[in-house]
Amino acid sequence: MTNNAIEVRDLVRRFGSFTAVDHISFHIERGEVFGFLGPNGAGKTTTIKVLIGILAPTSGTCRVLGLDVLRDTARLKQSVGYMSQKFSLYEDLTAQENLDFFGSVYGLSRLALGSAIDHALARFELERFRQVQASELPTGARQRLALACAILHDPGVLFLDEPTSGMDPASRRKFWELIHVLAGQGKTVLVTTHYLDEAEYCNRLCLISQARIIAEGTPEHVRSLAKGGALNIACAPLGKCLSALLTRPDLGETSIYGGSLRLVTDDPDRARAALPGLLTQAGTSLESVTPDRPTLEDVFVQLVRASNA
Repeated sequence: MTNNAIEVRDLVRRFGSFTAVDHISFHIERGEVFGFLGPNGAGKTTTIKVLIGILAPTSGTCRVLGLDVLRDTARLKQSVGYMSQKFSLYEDLTAQENLDFFGSVYGLSRLALGSAIDHALARFELERFRQVQASELPTGARQRLALACAILHDPGVLFLDEPTSGMDPASRRKFWELIHVLAGQGKTVLVTTHYLDEAEYCNRLCLISQARIIAEGTPEHVRSLAKGGALNIACAPLGKCLSALLTRPDLGETSIYGGSLRLVTDDPDRARAALPGLLTQAGTSLESVTPDRPTLEDVFVQLVRASNA
């Protein structure tokens, strides 16, 4: 018996002449936190909607917990939890009323529902918000409530579509801790995000751009795909230095990084040799150049550029 909770093979989803998902394949093991990362419009949400039975695939096969998304739609919807970025809660209902509604939709009996709601409110630190309308909840509490609604029926697989959007850093970290607690209890989690730093919280991930997967593996493996390296450049004045480097796109991609500049380049030695003359000619002062490890964001930018070339 396969240990895969999700299997996607050569999935295509078109809307008329527009291809939203273009021949993608991946698998997710049971109990794994799998990140689906990419910019808005890359095909992440469309893939999730196929996997939970909202959209039918144009072609390809998808199985979730052994269920075919086309043939077993009714059973599938009772076996998964879904937290949508755009619609998760009823704004005019209280926290308890939202949980009550979603539990009823998932078919929980009245006896089981009452116990499940009490447990969810305690588990996600929402007891003090029990009678507060969803529209009045702080962002972190809203997202925890949406997650509570998604797992009230104890699904085996959770689909979380950009669940931390709009959260402050502390709330985002706390939310990811909750995700890993659920994974530790055996739940499989597919989470989409455009925050590339959140990839570090995933066991494995895939990067998707323009409807195609451009990299897949552990965060460490994906990071290893970087070509060249990065240079942190301490110089002054910062704005003038940036303008000078932007005239040399052949050296790499430059951005402001705190109080210095960061240059991601395919050829660090060549770039480093060119910097003194370039910045001196621009009338700026070069203080230091130090090598740095490419980030996942650096890798993503490189891979997207390569895929579009």
